[in-house]
Amino acid sequence: MTSTDWIGFVGVFLILLAYFLNVLEKVNHKDLSFIVLNLIGATLACLASILLQYIPFIILEGAWALVSLYALLTLKRSNFK
Repeated sequence: MTSTDWIGFVGVFLILLAYFLNVLEKVNHKDLSFIVLNLIGATLACLASILLQYIPFIILEGAWALVSLYALLTLKRSNFK
């Protein structure tokens, strides 16, 4: 496997781990750990897609990362109130 494959593999693993933990009710979709796993995972998967020059997944994973970043910022704002 190439380094691009490993980057994508780790990214997808983190996204699936977050989903799996949510399904098992170990984490809530509003938990910091869930949001961070998705943010890091989507960012890595997006990076791998950029390196592969595969535009559909650049869009998908880029959007996923942006939504996760929004969720993180929203969580941080709510903790400061």
